[in-house]
Amino acid sequence: MTFTIKSNLIDVVSKETYPAEIVITDNKISSIKKISETLNTYILPGFIDAHVHIESSMLVPTEFARIAVKHGTVGTISDPHEIANVLGISGVEYMIDNAQQVPFHFYFGAPSCVPATNFETAGAIINSEDIDKLLDRKEIVYLAEMMNFPGVIYNDEEVHKKLASAKRHNKPIDGHAPGLMGKEMKTYFNSGITTDHECFGYTEALEKLQHGVKVMIREGSAAKNFDTLIPLLKDFPEQIMFCCDDKHPDNLIESHIDDHVKRALKLGHNLYDVLRASSYNVVKHYNLPIGLLQIGDSADFIEIDNLEDFTILKTYIGGNLVAENGKSFIPSFEAPIVNNFNCSLKQPSDFKIKSSGEKIRVIETLDGQLITNEIHAESLVINGYTESNPDEDILKIAVVNRYHDAPIATAFIKNIGLKNGAIASCVAHDCHNIVVVGTNDEDMCKAVNAIIKAKGGISLATENEEMVLELPIAGIMTDLPAEEVAESYIKLDRRAKELGSKLRAPYMSLSFMALLVIPELKLSDKGLFNGKSFQFTDVFIK
Repeated sequence: MTFTIKSNLIDVVSKETYPAEIVITDNKISSIKKISETLNTYILPGFIDAHVHIESSMLVPTEFARIAVKHGTVGTISDPHEIANVLGISGVEYMIDNAQQVPFHFYFGAPSCVPATNFETAGAIINSEDIDKLLDRKEIVYLAEMMNFPGVIYNDEEVHKKLASAKRHNKPIDGHAPGLMGKEMKTYFNSGITTDHECFGYTEALEKLQHGVKVMIREGSAAKNFDTLIPLLKDFPEQIMFCCDDKHPDNLIESHIDDHVKRALKLGHNLYDVLRASSYNVVKHYNLPIGLLQIGDSADFIEIDNLEDFTILKTYIGGNLVAENGKSFIPSFEAPIVNNFNCSLKQPSDFKIKSSGEKIRVIETLDGQLITNEIHAESLVINGYTESNPDEDILKIAVVNRYHDAPIATAFIKNIGLKNGAIASCVAHDCHNIVVVGTNDEDMCKAVNAIIKAKGGISLATENEEMVLELPIAGIMTDLPAEEVAESYIKLDRRAKELGSKLRAPYMSLSFMALLVIPELKLSDKGLFNGKSFQFTDVFIK
């Protein structure tokens, strides 16, 4: 099939824009001819998310693609780390198989840290031999984020086997080194790791860029680093890429990488620098066959109305029109159910914390960040038990092992803001056990049991109500249409805020409170972890 498009072509390779007649033959760009006509639209390479966990959208890949193309996204660098922590290699294969049903450029990584740490319970293990087998596959284009930076720095044998495997396969290695600077930072990246999406501060990102690291500017549903890091694009245009990392369904409905692009342009950044960060730099770093509007390239591009509003009019992948004027032409698909969920219903007494009379250690959340602080507070003791104290915004948090019955780990958290009820989720990085925060044990138990009955999901409970978004695929995804998932999620989010939560994304923030690879104080199903020491349910200061 051959067809022709006339539009102003934005060439991110040569860094020029001109009216052109572009001919597409058999899914590729067969010719480009400069013309002298005045044209009203622009075409440019489609956007690529440089680092994303599809699972965090709660959608299977086919459904993620159906929505992403509306925003001009034609591909993703996807780390299937979340489903791998639940199902191992079979989870990675599930994502690949599902993704192949749609015309979208999904490129997956081999999850390097399953489980993410030894201080929590996951559903599977992926060792260095498994990594080697995964990297043999053409669908696996890189070694996904190496979160075990101590293992890299201090020469853990298994970690370095994984790094060596990626080098043998000539595939890039993604980094994950929040806050790492100085000598340790250099040691980490000198191991062959080339990217980082976990820069929280300008100075940290600058030091990594000066060392030659490719920095991904992330704007997800919880972690938002765009405003802090975007000034670096001016001086390091060849080293910057855009990513979302974790994007919940309501936010995906609204925007994707197009949001990075529009905001960067409004701040006055160079057009070609911005568009290279959203396409060219990603293609070159990961050696992708995604087209950049050059003769012989796959016909992957978008058409926009103008350079001010940047409205996505059409999205093409492989010469196929996959979205137009906000309508996606990718259909929804029914997906098979796979899961690993084996715990029993709980009792309110399982969440009790017997008082020692000491001050309590408290996880302090920071809105818009994955990092936390550790603070200390007086305990509220009732009948010999330490309870949530909504008046002081210090609430009980618990992590429930989903893979088998085990004692519940409990602690306290500040800045969630609930004045009543409880919220819970097993979309909880990295192991996807159930995390719950609440004002009382009864509602916490009710919210947890709603997820156990559904074998996955997010929930909310008060004395008189129970809400749950069921996620039966690995306990973290569904094949329902994204619009339906987003609507349910928005209702839960709105209700959590009505109950007092002051976070922009209560459920996304909750999901990261068990993420031990991000400092400072976090809670796993085995207890509190502060990055230096580990205490099994010991939440009190000694």
